[in-house]
Amino acid sequence: DRQTLVAVLQFLRRSNLRESEEILRREARLLGDDLGGSVATVASSSPGVAAVAAVPPGKGGARAGTAASLPGAGGSPLRAGPVGGVVVEDQPDVSAVLSAYNQQGDPTLYEEYYSGLKHFIECSLDCHRAELSQLFYPLFVHMYLELVYNQHESEAKSFFERFHGDQECYYQDDLRVLSSLTKKEHMKGNETMLDFRTSKFVLRISRDSYQLLKRHLQEKQNNQIWNIVQEHLYIDIFDGMPRSKQQIDAMVGSLAGEAKREANKAKVFFGLLKEPEFDVPLDDEDEEGENEEGKPKKKKPKKDSVGSKSKKQDPNAPPQNRIPLPELKDSDKLDKVMNMKEAARRVRLGPECLPSICFYTFLNAYQGLTAVDITDDSSMIVGGFADSTVRVWSVTPKKLRSVKTAADLSLIDKESDDVLERIMDEKTASELKILYGHSGPVYGTSFSPDRNYLLSCSEDGTVRLWSLQTFTCLVGYKGHNYPVWDTQFSPYGYYFVSGGHDRVARLWATDHYQPLRIFAGHLADVTCTRFHPNSNYIATGSADRTIRLWDVLNGNCVRIFTGHKGPIHSLAFSPNGRFLATGATDGRVLLWDIGHGLMVGELKGHTDTIYALRFSRDGEILASGSMDNTVRLWDAVKAFEDLETDDFTTATGHINLPENSQDLLLGTYMTKSTPVVHLHFTRRNLLLAAGAYSSQ
Repeated sequence: DRQTLVAVLQFLRRSNLRESEEILRREARLLGDDLGGSVATVASSSPGVAAVAAVPPGKGGARAGTAASLPGAGGSPLRAGPVGGVVVEDQPDVSAVLSAYNQQGDPTLYEEYYSGLKHFIECSLDCHRAELSQLFYPLFVHMYLELVYNQHESEAKSFFERFHGDQECYYQDDLRVLSSLTKKEHMKGNETMLDFRTSKFVLRISRDSYQLLKRHLQEKQNNQIWNIVQEHLYIDIFDGMPRSKQQIDAMVGSLAGEAKREANKAKVFFGLLKEPEFDVPLDDEDEEGENEEGKPKKKKPKKDSVGSKSKKQDPNAPPQNRIPLPELKDSDKLDKVMNMKEAARRVRLGPECLPSICFYTFLNAYQGLTAVDITDDSSMIVGGFADSTVRVWSVTPKKLRSVKTAADLSLIDKESDDVLERIMDEKTASELKILYGHSGPVYGTSFSPDRNYLLSCSEDGTVRLWSLQTFTCLVGYKGHNYPVWDTQFSPYGYYFVSGGHDRVARLWATDHYQPLRIFAGHLADVTCTRFHPNSNYIATGSADRTIRLWDVLNGNCVRIFTGHKGPIHSLAFSPNGRFLATGATDGRVLLWDIGHGLMVGELKGHTDTIYALRFSRDGEILASGSMDNTVRLWDAVKAFEDLETDDFTTATGHINLPENSQDLLLGTYMTKSTPVVHLHFTRRNLLLAAGAYSSQ
């Protein structure tokens, strides 16, 4: 087989095994000219003449970077420029990546190759057709890029025009980027392009379909396509029934294809940590209070059960000391007690009992509202704005006050019971505080669980930590060189995560000015970040249309979820830590089982980007808020019950999503003209929503 021979000769040449190369060449009776210029031959002539590359003009000749030396005057070899290769001053990794597109086939035959394969796939049996159709998109892109790289611009253009209409609708945005790459020079600076090149596109295909494809390509001697399949695609072969069109459509659509099944095999401790035990000294007063109001005493046992529920160690929980978590302060314990009391009065939600929704509309927000967060106890709300300000409002009658000046503080009796009240300066009380410091739009905000701090991240590349005691900036964390799209505090405080345009997420601790972990792996911007309720994991959503779950302990990626057809903009973990809900620009909410690494549901209904997702406090209801000006409530209990998570499903990814998610939709609530950017359930399960009124 001539092509194999050429490859072997090239290998010998690179390894400097000249003798073996000569012997093989004599055996095969091949001279340089026969090889179509793909191997530069060594002319064995008088010593004065250096090696000459036999490259017929116009053939795009020697392998990238094998610069042939030409005989100059007096036999001194001159270094010629790279033949058909890459300009030398380019960064090494980029040139290495692109040089894989060295010329291998006849440019005029590319359309024939592709349409031949297309005909074969379209005529194959239905059960194989759906699986093999996944090849169309990656092959189309690689063949087009190969033509462009080797400067066959007209062939590339006609190839693109002839076949781009056949690709799935969810690749339209990628194809738009691709259509603008018409010259070799365009390819160097294009990140999307480089990602597509460096990461192998993953396809999940059953063994039968794969054998069929392999047989076809070998019979047709269609080496061009076979080479691309081997070099640029990763085919994850499974034994069993081929998947149906619906099953495939649910899972594909990300920049690099599906996740390899191996990627979702690692063990994840998705259980919750045991709550620390402490005495609840307020119980007695509490009971008296209740009796005075004429309420029965029966509430007591119920409250105890709330406290004791988490005493048993969850078998799926991480070890308590797996990552160091901050100690509980007295104020945190008080807050936990308050939380338990509120929980006792919590409304049990369900299809028969939907939450009331209280909507905070930002009016006249000409500064452009870009981010919202609400404290866990629903006492404060913060808005990040495009004019680079951060504005904090008090939602309760209690106004926001700063701490007194140092001179005044020295006069206070530190032993008094109400010392925390006395240190506050009444003169500063107001409903709104404005924090200045960023130099670009603020895209993310997050309150610390103890409500002492506030994080904000901005287009200026920094994350800032603000004190809610003094309403001043304490630290600016610089690590991202580009806009930071989202940031969030850990549910235990101290740690926080940020994600940005540089395609990585960073884990920080408030007292370190350098990140503790850098989570790299996404192929495009990290658009949203969320901590798992046990704080051992972080979920990131990206514009590469995948969601990744990272282990905080070692920085490894332990889950990759594919299935969205647009950039991810919202993430929410269920309160029990088992499930993850994700929303994207495609208007779909997808539900994932973290332990098994499987998609278990799809909620269709929104018609625009989903910017907000939140589970109710006990996880019975999932609320989603979108740019289509609606809040929708979904039945989470029903969505997650009787899941098929047997070994077979996990092994092959054969997921059977119900055709229709309407029976899970409990209600749709329209605003007049306000896109929903944030949702929050209070401790008693009242749903708070927020957004800025838009007057178009």
